[in-house]
Amino acid sequence: MSIQAVRTYFSPLGRAEDILEFPVSSATVELAAQAVGVEPARIAKTLSFKDKDGSAILICCAGDCKVDNRKYKDQFGTKAKMLTPDEALAFTGHAVGGVCPFGLPQDQPVRVYCDKSLQRFSTVFPACGSANSAIELTCQELADYAHSLEWIDVCK
Repeated sequence: MSIQAVRTYFSPLGRAEDILEFPVSSATVELAAQAVGVEPARIAKTLSFKDKDGSAILICCAGDCKVDNRKYKDQFGTKAKMLTPDEALAFTGHAVGGVCPFGLPQDQPVRVYCDKSLQRFSTVFPACGSANSAIELTCQELADYAHSLEWIDVCK
């Protein structure tokens, strides 16, 4: 169901047919890199956090990066607290392993940011709502399609 929401989202943008579906899992950075055939760093993982007001924050970052707690707190004014799998599904409509910033429910407060760790690549591969999908996008396309509020620097 979730990948269908992403297909519907990308359809008017002329990108629905660009979604890649794999016969194997791409639910982790390592599995996605193997499925796509790229280095793990080029997988644009989407991390989901709970903000201090109870809303959700999604951060798209390079597959080889981890969030730096100090940078996160300086950026958002609160400690980094990841959403539970149930919360991630409720806020994004996507299960863990397929969480992405596309096709998000309109009735949930979700803010999306892209981390500068992605900008070292000409293209990256975010998931598309399922544990066996991805799409190749430029970093600017990712930010635009995700309605990213800004490029931030919260990773190590």
